[in-house]
Amino acid sequence: MGKRPPIPPDIENGTPPLPPLPPPARPPFRPPIPVPWYAWLVPLIFAANFITFATTMYVNDCPSRSDNCLLFDVLGRLSFQPIKENMLLGPSIPTLRRLGALERRLVEEGEKWRLISCIWLHGGLLHLLANMISLLCIGMRLEQEFGFLRIGALYVISGLGGSIMSCLTDSRGERVSVGASGALFGLLGAMLSELITNWTIYENKCTSLMTLILIIALNLSVGFLPRVDNSAHCGGFLAGFFLGFVLLLRPQYGYVNPKYIPPGYDVKHRKSRHKCYQHVFRFTSLAILLAGFIVGYTKLLREHTVKSVPFRDVN
Repeated sequence: MGKRPPIPPDIENGTPPLPPLPPPARPPFRPPIPVPWYAWLVPLIFAANFITFATTMYVNDCPSRSDNCLLFDVLGRLSFQPIKENMLLGPSIPTLRRLGALERRLVEEGEKWRLISCIWLHGGLLHLLANMISLLCIGMRLEQEFGFLRIGALYVISGLGGSIMSCLTDSRGERVSVGASGALFGLLGAMLSELITNWTIYENKCTSLMTLILIIALNLSVGFLPRVDNSAHCGGFLAGFFLGFVLLLRPQYGYVNPKYIPPGYDVKHRKSRHKCYQHVFRFTSLAILLAGFIVGYTKLLREHTVKSVPFRDVN
């Protein structure tokens, strides 16, 4: 016969068994802090603009020394126009036109590449410094938060939008326009739309909004100075504003990416990545942006076609 199993001591003594120990508490779940992007594109644009300006001054058609031309012998010849011709310390208008300045007449004649090339040229050293300081102040933070791909596309497309607006508002076709201001105003416009569409993640919402509107208003007021192409500023700002709703969309407050949730961890009341109004802003802005570029570019081509066709008298 087999032996009886030993009787537990708690049964012998008449005491009930101890309740099982509770499972260990789960450690609190905390999503990882996002790592900022390494900003390299904005410094590259910064360096490219200075190299382009140095090249412009090297090939500048400078008058002789008797005309009081300022000469700086750096790696050969960097020639600046006289102050009475260019108060911004820069090249002559024929040099800018030859290197790719924006001029509606030339664009209508087939040189469409000027819509992009003009944003890499500047009218003078003071013009260049003002734009590049703004680029570093605005572009570095945006690239660290959203990456080089989106900020690079935003910079170029905003500059293109400013160029198209500049051509459309130049009825005489005599304006020669250069500068990265349209692209920079596009970054400002994108900052405003980014604040609006990502409203839930900001703490001091009204303060941030009023501060940004004040900065934009001050920059736009500069466009009313003489010889400043404010239409390029407005076009770049509008392009960047609508493009910001498309490219600078962030997850709403409280969203957690599923890949960061530990296995077996049940997250109650899981939020969607984006709110409904964010999707409405994105698709509406994309439609407006595409329509604006198509209409503007088509209008340039149509007006050139109308001008090129001779008018016939009808008897």
